[in-house]
Amino acid sequence: MRYFRTLSNSLVAAALGTCYILVLFLQLNPRLPLHPMRLVPLATTVGLFYAMHLTAVFYVALVVRQLLSSSPFYPAWMSVRVLTWLGAATAAAGSTLMWTNMRTFGIVLPPETTEAMTKGALAVGGCALLFAAVGAARRATGSSFRRTWAASVLLVAAGSIVVPLLLRGPGRIAPLEARPLDTMTDIAAEDRASRVTIIAIDAGSLDLITRATAEGRLPNFGRILDAGAVMHLATLHPTSVEAVWSAVATGKLPQKNGVHSAGIYHLSNDAETIRLLPDFCFATRLVRFGFLVEEPYTASAILTRPFWSILSLQGVTVGLTNWPLTYPAPAVRGYVVSDVYSRLALTTSGFDDQALLYPLALRTEVLPILQAVTADLSAVVPVRSDSILDERHQVAGRTDLIYDRLAQALAANRPTQVVAIRYQSLDTIGHYYLRYAAPSAFGDVTEEERTRFGPVLESHYARIDEAIGRAIAALGPDDLLLVLSGYGMEPLGFGKRLLERVIGDPDISGTHETAPDGFLMAYGGPVAKGRLPRASVVDVVPTLLYFLGLPIGRDMDGYARTDLFQPQFTEERPIAFIPTYDR
Repeated sequence: MRYFRTLSNSLVAAALGTCYILVLFLQLNPRLPLHPMRLVPLATTVGLFYAMHLTAVFYVALVVRQLLSSSPFYPAWMSVRVLTWLGAATAAAGSTLMWTNMRTFGIVLPPETTEAMTKGALAVGGCALLFAAVGAARRATGSSFRRTWAASVLLVAAGSIVVPLLLRGPGRIAPLEARPLDTMTDIAAEDRASRVTIIAIDAGSLDLITRATAEGRLPNFGRILDAGAVMHLATLHPTSVEAVWSAVATGKLPQKNGVHSAGIYHLSNDAETIRLLPDFCFATRLVRFGFLVEEPYTASAILTRPFWSILSLQGVTVGLTNWPLTYPAPAVRGYVVSDVYSRLALTTSGFDDQALLYPLALRTEVLPILQAVTADLSAVVPVRSDSILDERHQVAGRTDLIYDRLAQALAANRPTQVVAIRYQSLDTIGHYYLRYAAPSAFGDVTEEERTRFGPVLESHYARIDEAIGRAIAALGPDDLLLVLSGYGMEPLGFGKRLLERVIGDPDISGTHETAPDGFLMAYGGPVAKGRLPRASVVDVVPTLLYFLGLPIGRDMDGYARTDLFQPQFTEERPIAFIPTYDR
């Protein structure tokens, strides 16, 4: 019977812990309304997921305590003695979870939200101390005042939930503004001498590049390291492709551009959306196990003008290939090949989809290239003949190859002043092959594995190195080449690797969940040589506008990194500002 009583106490403690996690969901998503009818779906899906797991955790902890105790342990069905100490531990964990999430997501949240989370974390931490004080007082008085202590536990528990919710507010406090329409103007395209090539890379590692160039490989990366400017780029958390590249494209953080993560999340049969999942509590498992449904973002999710819209409205021609969130393809003064083109163009639904490209006439130019690469099964990233790439990595390599060839053809047939292409395979490949490219960080890689799989990741860097070589060869004396990685890739921690082997993907070895830095490399006649102080992903667009002689929006969160350029260049070009480009 005592084990059933142990279970009842575990259920109560798990319910309290689940409430803290639900409060955290509401804190990170301040637009969710605090209405009972809206909270019921959240409690019955997300709450059920955590309640089951926390019950098991608390039950195991109490059983272990019984087994290790030298005296009999016979708790009541709802034991004040047990619940005070479980409540103290749970509230302390809840406070820590709120605080760490506030620190993690602080840069992508409105200031009022981070303030409310800070105060909420402190309030829950104070309740943890109150739980412990009640437990100590109850122990000192024995069985006397049992009802008083029970009422005290109930009041402290209720307060630890209600106070953070009151600090958080009722929801719907910051409705999202509609994105300004991208309408073409009659501004004539200016004939500027300077041109810009942007090579964007998912999950590039400056350490790996530096090591390879020092050993005589990746020669074009080496040319930039020797004669160009290099800096680390601070990225965002959560480090998703959509959020990071939207910040790069707009020069604004997610609270302004509207893209917070990889997508928005829906509860089944519920219209409300969750934009941020909390960290450090396995929230991504909610998507994996079907408790939440992920809906990918589209181009309409960006609520402020990205650089291609700004430049087009200023008369600058732009060519985009595979930039995230460019579907439906926006109208620009130039061309756009959306980031879903290679995946959808040859499908039944995509064949007549006019939103995959802009302008639509582009289809006759790019479709034969797509068909040729897709038909050639050997057209993947070249690797050693004794190495093995499974299907997902072949797809990643082929996708980069498609966009690489499309970009080459369009650059020749439709020259523009600013051209940008994104390579995405390093992310997919890095998650699984980083351990073989950097075996010293793992320690359990055999020499055979290093020989067979070590070259795989670097072979994908080699394709990008070739693209850099072509871009350098095409540079004029006043042109600029930017090679940038919006975020990095680092080894998965030992604990996470063990966890993945038990309940996840045993082959995964690389991660960017802790927001490792990306990098920015600049090369060209106006560029100053050297390693420069760390910048941010939101600095790219202000720097691009500055280089092109255009004013910077004062509502942008980034800064023009003038230290990238030679003194004679900056002396002749002062920084100019306008209030915003969004009107």
